[in-house]
Amino acid sequence: MQQKGVSMTISSSLNAGVAGLSANATRLAAISDNIANSATYGYKRVEADFQSLVISSNGGSYSAGGVRSSTQRLIDQRGSLVSTSNPTDLAVRGRGMLPVAAASEVEVGNGNAQMLLTTTGSFRTDAEGRLRTESGLVLMGWPANPDGTIPAFPRDTSDGLEPVQINVNQLTGEPTTELDLGVNLPATDTAAGSSGDPQQLSIEYYDNLGKSENILIEFTPTVPASGSSNAWTMTMSDSAQGGALIGEYALEFDNSRSSGGTLQAVSATTGGAYDPATGNLIVNVAGGPMEINIGQLGSSNGLTQLSDSFAPLSISKNGSPVGNMTSAEVDENGFVHASFDTGITRIIYQVPLVDLPNPNGMMAMDQQTYLPSPDSGSFFLWDAGDGPTGDVVSFALEESATDVAGELTDMIQTQRAYSSNAKVIQTVDEMLQETTNIKR
Repeated sequence: MQQKGVSMTISSSLNAGVAGLSANATRLAAISDNIANSATYGYKRVEADFQSLVISSNGGSYSAGGVRSSTQRLIDQRGSLVSTSNPTDLAVRGRGMLPVAAASEVEVGNGNAQMLLTTTGSFRTDAEGRLRTESGLVLMGWPANPDGTIPAFPRDTSDGLEPVQINVNQLTGEPTTELDLGVNLPATDTAAGSSGDPQQLSIEYYDNLGKSENILIEFTPTVPASGSSNAWTMTMSDSAQGGALIGEYALEFDNSRSSGGTLQAVSATTGGAYDPATGNLIVNVAGGPMEINIGQLGSSNGLTQLSDSFAPLSISKNGSPVGNMTSAEVDENGFVHASFDTGITRIIYQVPLVDLPNPNGMMAMDQQTYLPSPDSGSFFLWDAGDGPTGDVVSFALEESATDVAGELTDMIQTQRAYSSNAKVIQTVDEMLQETTNIKR
C-alpha cells in the first residue's frame, strides 16, 4: 500500500513536470509573437498567466497538480505615437478605437460589412477613392450632408457607417446665401447743392450651379433745398434676372454727437423687411433668398455715413466657385475635411471612436483588428473627444506595445523554468527506474 502511494506521488510529479513544460511553451509562444511584432504598428502584446492546480493538500502524501496556463491580449495597452508625412495616417490618442471593415467585404457590397476595430492605420485612397490600408482595412464613417453637417445616426449600432470615400475627381461649388456689407457713404453728398449722383457697387456672388453673378447696389442721396438730409435710397439689382430690381430701401443716418454716421432708420419699399435686431434683410436672387447684413441701428459695423468719401470697407460673403478636390485630412474630432483648389474646405465624413466597457474581452483578428464580443460588453460610437474617448491624431501611427527588453528578460525566465521542469521529468524517470529495480 505504501509502495502504491509512493508510485502515485512520483507519477503526479511526472505529470506536473509535463504540465510545466506545456505552460512554459505557451509562454514562450506568446513571447515569440510579441518579439516578432515589435515593429508592427498597433500591435497589442500577449501576456501568459499561470495558475496552480491543487489536487490534494492534506495527509502525509502529496499529489502534484501541476500548472495551467492562459493567455490574454492587452488591447487597452497603448504604444507611443510616431509622426509620419501622410495626412491620413491615423492613431487614437487615449481611449477609443477606429471603426474599419475588411476590403473584401466592402467590395462585395452584400449588405453592411462587419465592423472591426483598430487603434491605428496608414490609410490611402484606392482605385475607388476609399481610404484603406495596405493590408485591406477600409476606414468607416458617417457621411455628411451637402452642407457639411452630420445627420443624427444611431450610436449603439454600426448600421449607419459607410466606407470613407474621397472622390478626387469630384467638382463642387457652394452658392452664396449670406452677404455682409461694410460701406461708408459720403455725408457731403446729402448736403444742399451736391450733385445727387448715385454711388454704385457691384458685388459678385455664386448661384446654385457655381456660376458667377452680380448684385448691383446703387446708393442715391436725397439732396434737400437746404442743410443736409442724411438720407439715401438703396436699390439692388440681380444680373441673373436681367438686372431686375430685387430690393429698394430708404436709409436714414444719425447726425447726433454720440452716434453720428450710424444707421438711424431703415424702411423697405420692395424686398424683405429689415430686422433691426440683427441688421439683416432678405432679398430673392434668381437662385433663392439671400441674407444681406447692413448693420444694426446705432452700430458702426455695416453701413455708415461719414466724411466725403465712398469706401467699400468690408465686403464678405459665403459661397465658392466650382473647384476640384485636392486633398483630405482628418481633424482631432474625427471630421474628414476635403480641400478644394478654390481654397475652401468641406466636411464630408465623421469618423467616430468606438468604446467598450472591457476592451480586453474583444476577439483578436488579423491585421491588429478586434471584434466586439459578449465578454467586451456593448459598444457605443462616440464623437472623438467626447465622453470617455480621446482624440484622433493625423500624420501619426501607434507603435507596437511590445517592450523588447522586457520580453527578452521573460524569455530567460521561461527558458530556466522550462529546463527545470525538464530536469524534474528526468529525475522522476530515474526514480521510477530505481523502483522497477526493487526485487520482490
